[in-house]
Amino acid sequence: MTLRAEMDVLYISDMSEIELKFLLDKKKSSEIWARAKASKLTRDAPITRTLRSIYLDTPEHALKKAGIALRLRRDGRRWIQGVKTGRTLHGGLSQGGELETPAPGGRVCLDAIPDPAVREAIVDRVNGALLQPVCETVIKRSTGELTLADGTRAELAVDVGEVRAGERSAELSELEIELLDGNASGLFDIASILVPEGGLRFSRLSKAARGYLLAEEGRIDVPLAPRTAENVALDPSQTAEQAAREVLRECLDQIATNVLVVRQMDDIEGPHQLRVGLRRLRSAFSVYAPVLRSPAMKRLDAEARWFGREVGALRDLDVVANDMARREAERHPDEPELSALADLVVRQAQERRALLRKLLEGARAQAFLIDLARFVETRGWLAPLDFGQTERLGTPIATLARQSLAKRWKRVAQHAHGLETLSVEQRHELRKQLKKLRYAVEFFCSLFPTKRVDPFLKRLKKLQTVFGDLNDAATLKTMFTGADVPGAGDPSIQRAIGWMVGASQARAEFGWIGAKDLWKDLERVRPFWR
Repeated sequence: MTLRAEMDVLYISDMSEIELKFLLDKKKSSEIWARAKASKLTRDAPITRTLRSIYLDTPEHALKKAGIALRLRRDGRRWIQGVKTGRTLHGGLSQGGELETPAPGGRVCLDAIPDPAVREAIVDRVNGALLQPVCETVIKRSTGELTLADGTRAELAVDVGEVRAGERSAELSELEIELLDGNASGLFDIASILVPEGGLRFSRLSKAARGYLLAEEGRIDVPLAPRTAENVALDPSQTAEQAAREVLRECLDQIATNVLVVRQMDDIEGPHQLRVGLRRLRSAFSVYAPVLRSPAMKRLDAEARWFGREVGALRDLDVVANDMARREAERHPDEPELSALADLVVRQAQERRALLRKLLEGARAQAFLIDLARFVETRGWLAPLDFGQTERLGTPIATLARQSLAKRWKRVAQHAHGLETLSVEQRHELRKQLKKLRYAVEFFCSLFPTKRVDPFLKRLKKLQTVFGDLNDAATLKTMFTGADVPGAGDPSIQRAIGWMVGASQARAEFGWIGAKDLWKDLERVRPFWR
């Protein structure tokens, strides 16, 4: 065997790749290596080289549709053929299979793919079609090995360059931390050490996905927009742990996306969906507490509660300004003080939004997101000394669902007892219990027949609407009473406040009249989980 052939054999790479990926501002990218050295994660200077990666596919993008990325990469004077399969990306953590072989002359050779199953799958998808370039990346990559005190080793890569597709191009800066040896939790530690002040953003797409997006739509990321909650399709054969992980991933994605929305957009739906995401996360913690209980979850729950209050302060101002004061002003154009009040609250909301943005760009928000992603993706609930945990984690999800829904329904029924005589505080507590029940229903609804879930959920939502009006009235009253009430020295503003408080209280009480009938209607529907 020649030396060249021997080197080619040794270069074949067949492995599962685990890496944590963040989008990075160019300014921060220049500081990363200095921080790595200052933190004693490495003593060596990084190795910098330029990589050109060309992604190939059939004209119909058959490989992309199958979740396969076929790449030719030029690294210095050599070409490498790479195949990535089974790629998942959650909370910035990318996992999947990767195969690399030499590609002399920069030519694709499907027969050289060492894994027979992968080779056969690609050949079947290509089906004799001509493989052609779809996109490429030209990246200046600085790499080096980092080591944590516990022995975890990782490769740090700072990528700065471009994604190209035809005449289109877009700049890209990424931070990648790939696990070489040890615990994947260490990747999150490294990210926190390298960028402690905040501002990191989870990368939601691979470079291949960004290239395809540029070729097809002229951009390298999905449009930023408020992210609503999505129901997770659970499988009755799943364990409680498997289902919990999917639900928590959904909560994390909603929260992380809406953090960016609030940071970069003025859309009032952003704070609303961020608060919903935080509430759903806490409800998920509560639902899965019997199997996931751990100190880490308690800490995350406390942080989510704190962030929920901060986001809620802005959301309440947005509701009062846009859904209440502005609505009354439009209904009564002959009352100009209502518009003046709406403008006043809008200005307060703008000031609160600026404060919230600083918070979401800072260290505490970043630590929360990184720790939440770590908890979900590295099974942060595992406790080696809890010998009963394995059995709890293996609980069939259908069993946990029935137990959880029955428990929440019982609590709602207890708080709804004597509905027509409930005090304001008791109504507020019932509202919270109804919301928790609704989140639990949404978490588990895919496990039950739709024709049984829908009638229950429809009636539950109607009842929640009544309590929503009650909560809006209480929020308005709290906001406009006290020593620091806005416009305290302006009689016209005070008149508008009196109008608003009276109108909201009247609307809430009118809705409350039908609450008893709505509750009875909900009680008559047979609980679908029984």
